[in-house]
Amino acid sequence: MRIEDAKIIAALPELCVELRRDASLAELTSLAIGGTTDLLRTKKHESIPGLLNLLDSYGVPHRFLGGGSNLLVGDGELPWVVLQLASPDPDVVLEGNFAQVDAAADLGRIVTYCAKHDLGGMEGLIGVPGTVGGALRMNAGAYGMQIGSYVREVKLCRAATRQIEILRGEQVSFEYRHTSFAPDDMMLAVKLELPSKPYREILQGIRICNEKRRSSQPLGQKSAGCIFKNPPGTSAGRMIDELGLKGLSVGDARVSDRHANFFVNAGNANAKDMLSLISDVRERVRSVFDVELEHEVVIWNA
Repeated sequence: MRIEDAKIIAALPELCVELRRDASLAELTSLAIGGTTDLLRTKKHESIPGLLNLLDSYGVPHRFLGGGSNLLVGDGELPWVVLQLASPDPDVVLEGNFAQVDAAADLGRIVTYCAKHDLGGMEGLIGVPGTVGGALRMNAGAYGMQIGSYVREVKLCRAATRQIEILRGEQVSFEYRHTSFAPDDMMLAVKLELPSKPYREILQGIRICNEKRRSSQPLGQKSAGCIFKNPPGTSAGRMIDELGLKGLSVGDARVSDRHANFFVNAGNANAKDMLSLISDVRERVRSVFDVELEHEVVIWNA
């Protein structure tokens, strides 16, 4: 979608918003799949309600993009524009055991930064790609921990009211790969309370997590992480593996040979190929195990 109205374009600089024409979401997502649309990058949290009201007044549909690491986007020209936060400098401020982090900050870099200041607890997230905001929205976790355990405040722009709010951690429900945020709420910042731990001890935990990932995940390939959530008491990857589906392909969309719950773009896969593969695998699991797999990857159909 292109923003054509001159009044919208003229209002963007005052809102500290940069307009990028015909942005390819294939270049902005870890799966390297997705069509094109205009991208609006905002450099100031306080301007977001004004930007949303501006787009609303001209009937311009929009979606929020974080780091694009858990996202499958449709092909072709997309029917909405994309909003994205620009990461400030600095994007994290530490005060005692508290870390005030911008939602646009890179998750892995923040884990490392906090570790170097003897703040641990998030070692399991070191290899999880994407932004802090994305991790917060889906309550990212690995190896027995989840980010929601450390959240004390969340700053967000409410989709329903177009207002910026600050929620206390106890006002948010954090569950397995799920939170109580509305789908269109825009994460802006988070205040984390992290346990004190010697850097050397944190570093050892990070090394262990990294080794586990290297031995079990298709690092270096284009993927969106786990495609399906694990059903209660079992593993989506194990079921897919037991069906012998590693290596199953539709075009260049392929079930990873290393981890059956990772689907990779092995070349120039498009959204149609990946969606077809996801549907096929889901149906086979349902047929054999009588289990309805739920998507962990977020799907934006054009």
